[in-house]
Amino acid sequence: MRRAIFPGSFDPLTLGHSDIIKRGVTLFDELIIAIGINSEKKYMFSLAERKEFVEKEFENEPKIKVMTYKGLTVNFCKEVNADFILRGLRNPGDFEFEKAIAHTNRKLSEIETIFLLTASSTSYISSSIVRDVIQNGGDYSVLVPDSVKVK
Repeated sequence: MRRAIFPGSFDPLTLGHSDIIKRGVTLFDELIIAIGINSEKKYMFSLAERKEFVEKEFENEPKIKVMTYKGLTVNFCKEVNADFILRGLRNPGDFEFEKAIAHTNRKLSEIETIFLLTASSTSYISSSIVRDVIQNGGDYSVLVPDSVKVK
């Protein structure tokens, strides 16, 4: 079985994330959306809200599971028996950052990182931009899936 994880904080889930997930799920038998927990990071949305956004968006996709984890991503991969990490690339800066992480993960384990380029229609979207739009009262609905609702 080809099992991959797509790790991230998903604070919140964006149309860019959704695009990578929808395209990535076709490459694997199972795709685990792995929501990382970093106690040093301040999130806009609670872990429960972030998990709910993802679960609602992909509730009809049987090949997708949503889980949370702490610690190193490669350790979580071992825990869930995943052989691949899926990552999305928006720009050259993402590539340089993700390349360093992929090399480190490969050094620490046998995990392979698979990169997908984001669709041009979503390549400008980041969770930090979405949070800024929300905090300033803008229309965030054009940047996120319908499952993301601010309370």
